[in-house]
This record gives sequence, structure tokens and C-alpha cells, in this order.
Amino acid sequence: MQRLTKPTGRRILLSVAVVGAATLVPVSPAPAVPAPTDTRQQQYAAASAEYGVPESILLGVSYLQSRWDTNAGTPSTSGGYGPMHLTDAAHVASLPVPGHHGTHEDPRGDTSREAIELEHPAPNPPDEAALRTLGTAAGLTGAGAEALRTDPVVNIRGGAALLAVYQRELGAPQGAGSDPADWYGAVARYSGADTRDAAAAFADEVYSTIRTGATRRTDDGHQVSLARHAGLTPATSWLDRLGLRKLARPDGLECPDDISCEWLPAPYELRGDGTVPTSYGNHDKGNRPAQQKIEYIVIHDAEGYFAGTTRLAQDKNWVSWHYTLRSVDGHIAQHLKAKDVGWHAGNWFVNAKAIGLEHEGFAAQGTWYTEAMYRTSAKLVRHLALRLGIPLDRQHIIGHDNVPGTLASNMGSMHWDPGPYWNWSHYFDLLKAPFWSTGTHRTGLVTIDPDFATNRPAFTGCEVAGVPCPSRGSSSVILRSAPSPDAPLVNDLAKRPDGTPNTMHISDHGARASAGQTYAIAERRGDWTAIWYLGQKAWFHNPPSAPNGKWSIGLVATPKPGKDTIPLYGRAYPEAAAYPAGVPYQTISPLQYTMKAGERYAVGDVLGSEYYRASTYEGNSPGDWTVIRGEKTYVQIQFGHRFMYVDREDVQILMSPVGAPR
Repeated sequence: MQRLTKPTGRRILLSVAVVGAATLVPVSPAPAVPAPTDTRQQQYAAASAEYGVPESILLGVSYLQSRWDTNAGTPSTSGGYGPMHLTDAAHVASLPVPGHHGTHEDPRGDTSREAIELEHPAPNPPDEAALRTLGTAAGLTGAGAEALRTDPVVNIRGGAALLAVYQRELGAPQGAGSDPADWYGAVARYSGADTRDAAAAFADEVYSTIRTGATRRTDDGHQVSLARHAGLTPATSWLDRLGLRKLARPDGLECPDDISCEWLPAPYELRGDGTVPTSYGNHDKGNRPAQQKIEYIVIHDAEGYFAGTTRLAQDKNWVSWHYTLRSVDGHIAQHLKAKDVGWHAGNWFVNAKAIGLEHEGFAAQGTWYTEAMYRTSAKLVRHLALRLGIPLDRQHIIGHDNVPGTLASNMGSMHWDPGPYWNWSHYFDLLKAPFWSTGTHRTGLVTIDPDFATNRPAFTGCEVAGVPCPSRGSSSVILRSAPSPDAPLVNDLAKRPDGTPNTMHISDHGARASAGQTYAIAERRGDWTAIWYLGQKAWFHNPPSAPNGKWSIGLVATPKPGKDTIPLYGRAYPEAAAYPAGVPYQTISPLQYTMKAGERYAVGDVLGSEYYRASTYEGNSPGDWTVIRGEKTYVQIQFGHRFMYVDREDVQILMSPVGAPR
């Protein structure tokens, strides 16, 4: 929910206190620092030999944190640096913060009630030991903090030193040639988790990765492989020696059994003196899916650390979402049951039909997301989607940035998280629903899917202390008004009513399409493809040698013959006749866009009209806690970066490639 913002030491040191402690005493000297190595694979092997950590363990832990990427020496959402995700959250907190994009969205998005205006508090520097391991690694290796943050070789050595010390403190077998099965406790401790189930879930994912193996090219061009160890069974009893607390897992917790999850309930309470029935927080009661089908799962970026975000979720004077996810280990807190309606997406129609997930992070600062969090998030979403019958596609598993405003007046203030650095393609691979090519350019549709590592738009607006936004992989492709890299960006009327081009500011997504989103092809010229986007042709570079999209087939909506233009809507509300006596009619109000004859847009769903009425704490106002349904039907289409709705009576739904460019 976007709210506003080579080492020189020759000794290894032993931590004698709890995880992340800074009290260190020297132990036996480590082997001499090896000669520089040329490849990342060799760098892992050298650190393995130097600190006596099995190479598979070192590679497995690193993969689950960063997928072996360097991320240009910039921090993760929990202040972790480099391939080994050495955390230095206090340093991150000391850095200047980029300015916020300046929009203030009403998270509830229900125009029948008074708007909620919130100013997100500045995140306090976290003091969890898990978020300050870089300092410990500096003491162990003798390396400087800056080198540990920015030099992959030094960073890998730092991670290896931590693992070696954790193993030694457990009294477990040591050495690069030791059995990887005996490193379960050290791996679990590396997660930084303060609970047994979270540490175990992290370690289990590391060992799963080691069993299946992995290979990929890192973001700085190194090919790294982890050999498959199919028969490896970890000795999980080493976990007992960490002495971690065990979380209560109450009945009814809506999380898969194999991920770490706790119940931190959001309050449903009256505010103030408790006498005003319409003043309550921080969510609405519901009876979903029995009363109303859940259609969407919304991916948010929390703009905060895990601890602070969960505290807000438990504040009756704040707003609500269903789950918060922690970066370092992927741990999850559930705040609302699926049956209840959270206030998070800025659109009441969507909120009433959605589950919201907040991920620890800071979109505007260009931070990156850990593999541990991606994996548990994907497990949770897949679990919920299968249970609730939600399709695993980008029309239903959406970002907050894909949600439309309810009215033309609030389209421009809608939030844009999780931002362009969320790796949608990888996320859908983890969901076991990868983006496939199902056609050719003649089949009329294209699904955006750039190569995340090499697709690096030059965003602005996240500069810190004069340093430009990081050059980092992105899910977003840039849309231009003509097939040329020099052409102006397309215009989004909600952002720029005067028709001027949108910009490369990180929050300005009015000229972007994101991985997994599907659009109707409008034209092709050489290496460029045009899509129908916000009522215009929008061009993106799509050369056959390095495509940024996959050709596909599916349904498109186009205005019915005789209709020159048709309106678009941000919510699929019923007609006036559907409302019972005493329930105010919610206006079917068009947005500032229109769809013109000849344009085509990919269909995401066909939905009946619904309005969930909730206005008082006890639910005793006319129509409260009921779903009002009408005769009107809507079609959800991918109109721009955000989806929108059109009246079914206004459009034809056709199977592409009818009228597709050739």
C-alpha cells in the first residue's frame, strides 16, 4: 500500500551471544585470503574453502536471499546488501529519503462514506538483530562496511563467515567437506527469524533448493550453478539448539501449513468515545465467499518495515489488509480472515472482492525484494487462489497500481505500488502459472514480459544524495507515442489532463505496461509493437532478438457497431432500480477516458454488478452487510496500466485475431 515515502583481516571472530550480537571474541585464525577469482562460481567456492562451509550450503542460502544477484550494491526492502543479504538497516535509515509522489488515496474508496485521510508515519530504524548482520560480518572478516555492501566477493565472504560461526556455536560438524545435512541449524539461524517455525520454513526452502539444484545468470552477468543433491535430508534436530520460541498457530489461520504464519488481528472497534456508529475501524465485517465472490488478490508494498506495518494493522484508527510479509525470512502475519473486507486498495468495489497482501518494502527508494519473501508470498497466493477459485493471471492477481479509481476525480491520486521493481514474471513462475506464448503476432494479443535482468528503464524520482536511481531490472516496459526511442511518452489524462506526455518518474506509470498484462495489438513496424492503451496507440520496443512481449490469443472488447465512443468505469455498480428503499444510490459515474470505435482491449472477466453496503458498526443501517446486485453486467478490460470496466451492453466481445493487424 503506497502511502506517505579486499578485506585485510586474517582472523575469524566468534560471536558468543545470541543471533546478531555484537559481542565477539577471537578464535583460531582463518586460512589466508585466497587469490582473487574471476567468476562468481569461483568466488563462492573460495569463500566455502576459506571459512569451511559446504559450497552447496553457501549457494543455497545465497539463492534464497538474492538469487545470487548483487542488485548494484543497493539495499533490499529490509536493508540487506549483496548476494548474501547482509543487513544494515540502520545505515539505510540514515540515508536521505526520496520525495514521495504526492498522492493521497482514500484506502477504503467508498464514496458513500467520509474519506479516510492518513499520513503514513516515517519508519523508525528497526533494531532487530536480523537487520544488522553486516556489522557482525565486518567484525568476523575485518572487511569494511562499504566493501561488504558493494563488493560481491567481500559480501560472499561475510556470509560464509556468519554461517561458519553459527555452525561452530551450535557445536555442529564443521568444514567445507562436512555433511550439508548437519548445517540445518546454522541455515535456520541465518534467516534471522526469532521464531522456530519461521527459521525452519527458511531452512526448508534452502534445502529444497539444494535438492532440486539451480542455475542462472546473475544481474551482473555471472553464470552460477548449484548442483542437484536429490537425496539430501537435513538433520532438523539441530534447530532445537537455537532455543527459538514457538508461535501459537490458532485454528482457522488461513495460511498453508508449510510457511511461517501468525495471527495478529486487526481490530473492529468504535473510535473516539464510542457513541458514533459510523466512526469505527479498521475494516468491515463480511461473509465472503458465501455472500460475495472474492475475485482479486492485491499485491502491495508496505512503505515500511514489518514490525511497524503490523502495528498499524492492529490500530483501530488506521486501515487494514489481510496479510503482512517480512523480507528477511518470508514470515507472514495474518490480520483479517478472508470473509472480512479490508480497507487497502482505494476502490470499494475492489476491496469488497479482494484480499490484500502488504510486503515489507519501499517502492520509491528502488529497493529489491528477497527470494524468501517472493516464495512465501507465492505459496500463500496460490493457496488462497485455489481455495477461493481465483484465476492465477494478471487480471486477478494484481498490483495496487493496477486498481482504478472509483471516480474521475480520484484516478490521478491512486497509488502505484508495488512499483516497477516487483518481478512479476518470476512471481508467476513461483505461482506455477508462467507467462506462455500462445500464438503469433497475427493472433492479435501480446502479453508483456521483458527480460527482468536486462530491462533497465532509466527512472527518475528515487535519487538519493545526488545519486541517480539504481540501474536495476524491471517488469515495466516504456510506452511511446511513435515507434522511436526518441518519441515522447504517451499521455494519461488522469495524470496530465492537458495532454502532455507522461514522464519517467518512478511513480508515474501512465506510460508503462507491466509483465503479465495482456493488450490488443494495434500495429507493428519493424522492431516496434503498438498496443491499444488509454484510447491511443502506445509503442514499445519489441525486437524478435530480444522480445519484450509474448504473442497470445484471447478475447477482446470493442465498441458495438454504431457506437463512436463508450464510457469506462472504475467500479461495476448496479443500476439505480436495484437499490432497496433507504439505501442511497451509488452513481454509475464514468471516468475521464473513452473507448473509441475500432479500438480493442483484452478482456479479463465478465462481472455482474454489485455493491456491498456497509456503513455502521452494528450493521443496523438499511441494507447494511448485504450485497446489492443489479441486472447490469460489466466487462473488465486492460485499458491502461490499470484495468477498468465497460458496460456489457456497449461492447462486442470477440475472439482475437478478428481485425488483428497483419
